[in-house]
Amino acid sequence: MKKKYIKIISGKWKGKKINTIKHKYLKPTLVIIRKILFEWLKKYIKNKICLECFAGTAILSIESLSNKAKFTFILEKNYKIYNNIKKNLIQIKKKKYKLININSLIWIKKNSNIKFDIIFLDCPYNNKYILNKCINLIKKKKIIKYKGFIYIETYKNNKKIIKPKKWIIYKKKYIGNNKFYLFKNIYK
Repeated sequence: MKKKYIKIISGKWKGKKINTIKHKYLKPTLVIIRKILFEWLKKYIKNKICLECFAGTAILSIESLSNKAKFTFILEKNYKIYNNIKKNLIQIKKKKYKLININSLIWIKKNSNIKFDIIFLDCPYNNKYILNKCINLIKKKKIIKYKGFIYIETYKNNKKIIKPKKWIIYKKKYIGNNKFYLFKNIYK
């Protein structure tokens, strides 16, 4: 069986391969989307603290660390997917992350003492309610810093994203069946 992998597209680990597994809920962020996202973030990401919810391959956290983020929290509830992330992170040999095998919503509810500069939300597309639940929790628990960024990726036809009043759309784009946003928190 041929191994599947994705490449890191930017930063100090550009070109390095990370393994993926076949799983019905695993949907890595497309290369073209990652290129655009990290172009948007390149002048902001250095020395920042990130959170990746519903991590999947954790490619957004790995790209962040490759681009000199200070630290990233990686949340993934599926144990098989979590183990694959763990193996990939061991290869990187940088302990600037905390990988947690947990439901993202539960973790956010219990950890409002940590404030993040950048939050990545690439929720499972098959659950149309989970994205708004997560957005509401982030807002309620105030875990995004003032002028922090929230990346949201969803399917193109999802018209039900509930955007908090103090989040402005910094950037947005559509590619294929995906739409993705970079929101900025303007609430102190």
